[in-house]
Amino acid sequence: MAEQSNLRPALNQQVRRMIADPRSKALVENFAGQWLHLRNVRDWKPDPDKYKAFDDSLRAAFERETELFFESVVRQDRTVIDFLNADYTYLNERLARHYGLDGVRGGYFRQVALSSPERGGILTHGSVLTVTSYPTRTSPVLRGKWILENVLGAPPPPPPPDVPDLEDTASKSSKNLREALEKHRANVACASCHAHLDPMGFALENYDAVGKFRTTEDGSPIDASGALPGGATVNGPGDLKKVLLERRDEFVECLSEKLLTYALGRGLEHYDLPAVRRIRRETAAGDYRFSSLVLAIANSVPFQMRKVPDQ
Repeated sequence: MAEQSNLRPALNQQVRRMIADPRSKALVENFAGQWLHLRNVRDWKPDPDKYKAFDDSLRAAFERETELFFESVVRQDRTVIDFLNADYTYLNERLARHYGLDGVRGGYFRQVALSSPERGGILTHGSVLTVTSYPTRTSPVLRGKWILENVLGAPPPPPPPDVPDLEDTASKSSKNLREALEKHRANVACASCHAHLDPMGFALENYDAVGKFRTTEDGSPIDASGALPGGATVNGPGDLKKVLLERRDEFVECLSEKLLTYALGRGLEHYDLPAVRRIRRETAAGDYRFSSLVLAIANSVPFQMRKVPDQ
């Protein structure tokens, strides 16, 4: 049917039907697994002496929260901006207790309304916070790099080969790590990248390596502040979300690139970038609904003109 172009007049209708179909769960399992690095959660092993409360039940809950949240955006055709700052998530009693939230009982997951910037959006999910940490502690560099790559679509370049390694030991406290990073940024070759990486990573420093919110570490207050290039300052997850919401065009373009790559089954080339920008504009015109993003991809030149493999 598709080869005879009978599908094209009803393309939008068919895309909406496929999104609503239960089989769209494959998109959650495959695309979300790639984009959000969910597959890394099951292999992540925190230090059992430092994080005694972490177990396989909590690990599974981290994955399930993000899967259900992603599925809700898809199946309920919500705005993709919810990925940055949703006012709800999916919890069971075990995960709610870990997050410090009351009123959730039982092992089954249900949608829970949120009223604090401490939770809400993928950056506050335990799944993302763990895979961007080391087994013994947090890593502002890993978290900042993850945001640049997967939220803003601006991955930093690899460090020059002659730059000395960051003094980075497993035993470093949050305070000592900040001091080490400040010293590292004194190197001109490191400063340009770390000026973008570190402030965003430090804005998530209130979350430990297993995603538990904290205000102190070893009796010292957590410093979650930072200054971004251009003068904007952030102090904690609430400020970070505000900055990312102001840069929503960059986020939607990044998400468009990720989903178009998934749809095409190949990496994007420079000649695909005009199509990505058009997808972003059409998604914005569609109120940022997930369906508007998928429809824009389905109607894009790279998707409609892709080669069919020889049989």
